[in-house]
Amino acid sequence: MKKVLWWLILGTRGGINRAKIIKKLKERPYNAHQLAEELNVNYRTVRHHVKILEDSEVVKSAGEKYGKMYFLSENMEKNYSDFETIWKQIKDGKKGN
Repeated sequence: MKKVLWWLILGTRGGINRAKIIKKLKERPYNAHQLAEELNVNYRTVRHHVKILEDSEVVKSAGEKYGKMYFLSENMEKNYSDFETIWKQIKDGKKGN
């Protein structure tokens, strides 16, 4: 999971948005519209990143269409400390931004 997270967050464009989605989903499940509002990001952008996270088995979904809720996968929950390590390095690298 650690290698997957490194690639998803630092190895590709949009990684910071994916990291922010992971952080939000750690708090509670959200649908794409709620994530877009919480993160102040375009709905389509959120859907794109959530699909990548879902394809990588970081995020799971329940429900259908607009009511579909997203939450962290069990594997992601177990390995959340790896994500926190990556997030800390990102934040430290940006000098607290």
